[in-house]
Amino acid sequence: MQESVQSPEEAGKKRDIKALLAVIPPAEELRKRGKVVTEMRIRLKYNPEVKPGTIHLNPELAKELSVGDYAEISVHRKRVKLKTVLNENVPRGEVWGSSDLRNVGIADNSLVTIRAAKPSELGT
Repeated sequence: MQESVQSPEEAGKKRDIKALLAVIPPAEELRKRGKVVTEMRIRLKYNPEVKPGTIHLNPELAKELSVGDYAEISVHRKRVKLKTVLNENVPRGEVWGSSDLRNVGIADNSLVTIRAAKPSELGT
């Protein structure tokens, strides 16, 4: 094996620490990138206008969570995939569902986690 032999000039020469740290981005740059929100805890309320098998969602929230035609609602290890309807009347901090969600164990005024349903999980 070859050993690296340094000349006395190279051995006495120190590396510039600023040049080495230039590869690492500053903390401000990392904060600017931001986090992508994939799910959110939100209040689910029953509404008689909502048809069974669907939920009404605020369009801004749907865009933020990248929710397409279907969303997944989960609470206490129960997961339900429902068709989404965008509705401007729904406040941003809640989602409206039909009272048939009671049959799967999701009560009115529950705090649920909502996320975009993965296409592979839809079964349609």
